[in-house]
Amino acid sequence: MRKYSIKEWAIDDQPRQKLIIKGAKALSNAELLAILINTGTINQSALDIAQQLLQVVGNDLQKLGGLSAKEIVKLQIKGLGEAKAIGIAASLELGIRREANTLKKEKVSSSKDVAAYLQASFQYYDREIFAVIFLNRANKIVHFEIISEGGITGTVADPRIILKKAIENNATAIILCHNHPSGNLKPSTADEILTKKIKTAAAFIDILVTDHIIVSNEGYFSFADEGLL
Repeated sequence: MRKYSIKEWAIDDQPRQKLIIKGAKALSNAELLAILINTGTINQSALDIAQQLLQVVGNDLQKLGGLSAKEIVKLQIKGLGEAKAIGIAASLELGIRREANTLKKEKVSSSKDVAAYLQASFQYYDREIFAVIFLNRANKIVHFEIISEGGITGTVADPRIILKKAIENNATAIILCHNHPSGNLKPSTADEILTKKIKTAAAFIDILVTDHIIVSNEGYFSFADEGLL
């Protein structure tokens, strides 16, 4: 029986077979998306649709990862309906969680460790997110939770909710964290006041606030490293 080369297979089948033969790392972003899209239209292959989608987001996977299924549908790319948009959004979310979960298993020994974890978790948000990392006595992450979500310029965190969750998770230390979608890493006066407020309240129940880290696509800022705690 004659063996067909990849180039002789139907266009929609090529990325799938290439993945089987050469592995996922050998595929381009468009080819990986084409596998998720699965089928094309009468006039376009799944690969054509994938290339259009990437073109719309400027070939920026971070931008694509920040889109919800509804937002992908609103791009009005022919052949990319709700079912396919859901599949793409779900797959990208799994990738985010996989990266964050890998980092979660590590022992926190520096602000750099935490920043890497936060950037993996926050990288696709275009609004400000306030979260807390809860640590055990061995300085390992036992829980991570987004406490509040705000707009482009800010969010509010309730110290009572944070400390309640710390107790629920048997945490002995917490790291406050939020992102600055603008890219600016400088903490605001409100950031500094909130940090002191939570640190003071946590001390009454023997919970240590070890850091407050701000992340953006430009890097990170650590209150502890800068002597602000």
